Parts: sequence; structure tokens; C-alpha cells
Amino acid sequence: MIEPELTWPMATLLAGVRLAGHLPLRVLHIAGSLFGGVLWLLNGRARKVTQRNLELVLPHEDLATRSRLARAALAETGKSMTEIARIWSGNPQRALALVRDVRGGELLDAALASERGVVICAPHLGCWELLNYWLAARMPLAIVYRPPKLASLEALLLKARGALEVEQVRAEGAGVRALYRRLASGGAVGILPDQQPKQGEGQFAPFFGIEALTMVLVSRLAHRTGAQVLFAFTERLPRGAGFRIHLNSAPDGVVDSELRVACSALNAGVERCVREAFVQYQWHYKRYSRRPQLGDPELYPDMR
Repeated sequence: MIEPELTWPMATLLAGVRLAGHLPLRVLHIAGSLFGGVLWLLNGRARKVTQRNLELVLPHEDLATRSRLARAALAETGKSMTEIARIWSGNPQRALALVRDVRGGELLDAALASERGVVICAPHLGCWELLNYWLAARMPLAIVYRPPKLASLEALLLKARGALEVEQVRAEGAGVRALYRRLASGGAVGILPDQQPKQGEGQFAPFFGIEALTMVLVSRLAHRTGAQVLFAFTERLPRGAGFRIHLNSAPDGVVDSELRVACSALNAGVERCVREAFVQYQWHYKRYSRRPQLGDPELYPDMR
């Protein structure tokens, strides 16, 4: 992969991140929790969207319970922002040393041994950047990403994530064709399955009981290539103790030719992961901003 050229502001930012990466993980997590507390006190978009999402997915819980979970979720959001300094420190082996436990590793071993290809679905849960390193340390890996609007930020992400020579593929045209080729040859692909696609590029399916526009890429890749689908996430352990890798099998139906069936199974797989580390999910993301029918009420009014 060609080394990306960084603008001087991005090079300075990455240098600062890597300098902060020398701090102990516990210190970084304390700083992240404090930042999450500030997000709560500011009562801005992050808090409002988090509270709204929990209101939608936990309608039977009382307000006090949802508020407690929302505050905890913002603390975890803060940790996800500060711990990245340790992951992107420029020393992937030092980052990988933070993995304390792996659950379900035999599923990945079996999928790789089958030589049919494997699609790793990694929701925005826990520390997904560390999961990239852990997977790439075990096999050649391509990860799918959506380029940010700021081109200079894309160069920073490519450089920071490329410490273990992960192939980073844009979710478009030639990139998607490369994924089919990789899987057909028995390779591995990592995808964030809970990003909302553009209107007209997905299928509505239930996610925590609410219709959500869901990507079809995972199901199409697996259906056409025969690749196996697994779900994975990296759980953040308490008090900066490190991380635990989880791998789960995919629900039945994820490769169904009927897209609603396949996308419902995909979302069910994400749900299962989220329920194992509920407050570490990206609840500040407007997952339900697109609605099935024109004229359906906006679920995030006044939360721009």
C-alpha cells in the first residue's frame, strides 16, 4: 500500500496522539470518562441523541435507568476517543499486548481452515480499532471504510490504521470488486455492519425492534462467494485492565437471498454483540435518522 502523505496539521495531530499513547491505559480511560462527563453536562447533541436512542430501544425501562445507562455510555464514548492514542501509538505489538482474553477464537480458526473466505462483522462497539490489529496479526486482512469528507483526515486514518499493513478498501466500485476477489480466494474481509448506508443503497430491517436502513453488502458478499460470516468486537475491561476479544457465529439467514431476511439476521447479530457490552456501543450515532416511508416522523427532531 502506498504510504499516505499527511498535511502538516494532520502530521502534528498524529504525533500528538502517539505521544499521548505512552500514557498508561488506565490514565487514558480516566481522561475519557471525564470527557464523557463533560458531554453529559453540556447537554448537547451527543447526550440528546444517546438519550433518544435509549428511549427508542429500551421503552420499558424507567427514565432513571435510561439516564444512568446514557451517562455510562457517554463515559465509554470518551474512553473510545482517548484510548485511540494507545492503539495508534505506532507500536502495534504494544497495543496488542492489551488483549487479555479471547472468547470464540475457535470460530475464526475453523473459518480460516475452511478456505471459503470469511467476513468479519465488527460493530461500533468497544475498541474496534484494536480489533483490526488483532485480526491483521493473524491473517491478511482487508477492511472496508467510508472515506471522511475531509481528505486530509482520510490520509491520517490510512496511516494510523496501516501499522500492520491492513488493506484498506473504500466501500465503492473498484473496492467492492476487490472484496469479492479476496473472498473468492479464501481471504478475510472486515466490515462495520451498523453504518447507515445512503438512501437507496440499503434495506430496512428491524434493529432493536425499530426499522433501520441496513447495509446489504455483507449478505451479498457472503451469498455470492460462499464465505462464512462471523461477528466480532473488543470489549473494554474495567479500570484500564485491557481488552477482551469476542467472536460470535452469525444468526441463521444472514446469507439469505431475500434481503429483508438477510438484513434482519445481520442486525440480530449486531444486537447480540451489543447486549454483551451494552454501554460500550455508539449510542450517540443517529442510527434511525432515515425512515421507511416518506413523511414518517423524524426520530431526532432538533438534534442537528
